[in-house]
Amino acid sequence: MRFDLLVARLLRVAASVRPIAVLAAAFLLLAVPVASAKNKTAISSFEAGVLQKLNETRASHGLGPLRLSMRLTTAADAHSADMADNGYFDHTSHDGTPFWKRVDQWYGSSGYSYWSVGENLLWASPSLTPGRAISMWMKSPEHRANILSARWHEIGVAAVHMSAASGVYHGLPVTIITTDFGVRH
Repeated sequence: MRFDLLVARLLRVAASVRPIAVLAAAFLLLAVPVASAKNKTAISSFEAGVLQKLNETRASHGLGPLRLSMRLTTAADAHSADMADNGYFDHTSHDGTPFWKRVDQWYGSSGYSYWSVGENLLWASPSLTPGRAISMWMKSPEHRANILSARWHEIGVAAVHMSAASGVYHGLPVTIITTDFGVRH
């Protein structure tokens, strides 16, 4: 359950509960993490390079740049880490959650009349460069469509490097990149 929904529920019952119980519940609520991933506050130089190359590609096709969204970046980071930790590679989370529901946890649709998200994934050897990542995506029609869509206004970028990833990565060193695209208004 999202933090804002928990707070709203707590406030609704506050009138019927003793004040000390409300304070105790509020303290416990603040001590519990909202999501399993930490909110990212900055991106790495590799991730910044991916964003720069992606926006250069958009500009060469007459499109405006995408703004970095730390909410989308946190969603992307959580997914890259989950794929690395659980040895899978898919837009659907290992627990079966579709990507758009996963992204909605950090980049919410509530309160907006229009909300849409898209996602590109990539895994390769750790020698991958930001330019090579964009080049690989541009050769895939679905990934290219996301990169060159005028619909998107914001993006989150996250890369995870593993020295020995299990599952579909066969114990090899890998770099896993997730880009989450979004628009809401």
